[in-house]
Amino acid sequence: MTDTGEWDLTTDVVVVGSGGGGLCAALAARSHGLDVLVAEKAEVVGGSTAMSGGGMWIPDNPLMRAAGAPDSADRALTYFEAVVGDVGPASSPERRRSYVENGPRLVSFLQDLGVPFRFADGYADYYSGAPGGSERGRTIEAHPYDTRALGDWAPRLRPGMSTGLGLIGFGTELSAMTYYNRHPRNLAVAARVWLRTRLAKLRGRRMVANGAALVGRLLELALAQDVQVRTQAPLRELVVADGAVVGVVLGGEDGGSTRVRARGGVLLAAGGFSRNAELRATYGGSQARSAQWSIANPGDTGEVLLQAMAAGAATDLMDEAIWLPMACLPDGRLPAYPSRQTSAFGRARWRPGSIIVDAAGRRFANEAVSTSELAQRMFAHDAESRSVPAWLVFDDAFRRRCLFGAVPGRLPQKWLDDGFVQRAGSLAELARLCGIDPDGLAETCRRFNGFARDGVDADFSRGESAYDRFMGDPRHGPNNCLAPVERGPFYAVAVYPCDVGTCGGVLTDADARVLTADGVPIPGLFATGNTTASVQGRAYLGAGGSIGPTCTFGYVAANTIAAQRAETTSAAS
Repeated sequence: MTDTGEWDLTTDVVVVGSGGGGLCAALAARSHGLDVLVAEKAEVVGGSTAMSGGGMWIPDNPLMRAAGAPDSADRALTYFEAVVGDVGPASSPERRRSYVENGPRLVSFLQDLGVPFRFADGYADYYSGAPGGSERGRTIEAHPYDTRALGDWAPRLRPGMSTGLGLIGFGTELSAMTYYNRHPRNLAVAARVWLRTRLAKLRGRRMVANGAALVGRLLELALAQDVQVRTQAPLRELVVADGAVVGVVLGGEDGGSTRVRARGGVLLAAGGFSRNAELRATYGGSQARSAQWSIANPGDTGEVLLQAMAAGAATDLMDEAIWLPMACLPDGRLPAYPSRQTSAFGRARWRPGSIIVDAAGRRFANEAVSTSELAQRMFAHDAESRSVPAWLVFDDAFRRRCLFGAVPGRLPQKWLDDGFVQRAGSLAELARLCGIDPDGLAETCRRFNGFARDGVDADFSRGESAYDRFMGDPRHGPNNCLAPVERGPFYAVAVYPCDVGTCGGVLTDADARVLTADGVPIPGLFATGNTTASVQGRAYLGAGGSIGPTCTFGYVAANTIAAQRAETTSAAS
């Protein structure tokens, strides 16, 4: 809307959204002495960051340097070029360099504020074998956090992974403990996580981990530094004067509205549009055109993106998402079973003794590639042979080794009764139950079983990358991701290309300024996170590949606003 009224409130920076990017921006702005208002439409703080694993993919970060892990901005840029390639202005050379150079500065800034991290050493880049890739990885994780430090704000922290799992562990620990029955080292990790969780309860601590831990610490710091944080305050309008965004109109829980002037700028950090069926249908292209399979933040509904577009923002990559292939009921419904049980299927892609096939019974990808790439291959292959859904097929040896809860091999009978998991005494019967070509499945298993015995996947190279090996069975060889599918009974579960958020949105420059179709910055308007077209283009480079850029460009936006405010103040004096 055009500015035609009086202001109810004036501040320097308005941040729309309270995830990692928004809170990092608020802290950076406060470090420059700017007043900040964070507006969150939900009743809880944290957005998609709080729901995530909480990892941040930051090349050449201080924790890597301390651990002696070799890296540099130039090496990271080489990796970008090799994996992302030329996807247009969303991943321009200038944006990439801004990210890889400012990411380490962000981490140092947060460490100076007292945020503890650890280096997820060994959690390899998803394309570690590509030029510039890192086998040791570039991911850092926030330490678990006691929400009692938030006082009255504790109930307003969005629940995260640790709430559903009931475990207080780093993401890498949670990965390792799924093999607790396979190696003493993994058993020790599981014992450490269990003990940490148990002691926290006995001592009355209200611990969270992963993304919720990161958000909790950022929120605590923001409140201590007098950042105004408002929940149930949705963005209703961007206020524009003479082509510049000068403020916002926020809603309130009472149905009223507040006009807020932003002297420095407005930062949009409000996520994407995964949950908006109309926008998915409009922009989905040949990929997911429905919100049906999204498990994103419920507030990921796109109205902030629409406001930016109405203000003249250009967009890109609107058909892309952060994909997460998931086991679903055969008709595509998401299962309502406990995530601590169904998460076993999310990791089955790496486990020896499983394959993913299309309706013809054929494999069509390395099952262990990044989740985003696997889903993209599902969509692309579907035009040739039905692979949405695809089918995860495994044998009884796999079932005996796998954790569907705390005890290995205990597959819930309800899953079989509900048809979530199909079971048959032979591959031919299993194929009939799933609508898979039986001859194709038999031939695929025969060929795959030969690969498994030799330890080399001659078709798709599963188990050869450092990332695959990191996720594989630590006890199994010669390839820790391959084992024959040959011991009945046999099982299958439908796999659909779900997502945890869209990653197309407004175009921004290296300073996080929102751009028009002509590449001109819209004065006063900034954006980060899934509101923007991803700097990683259509790729996902490593664990924490969305949270890292989100937080980094929030930090960049705040520094840009501060520099502009200083320049304006100096010119006026």
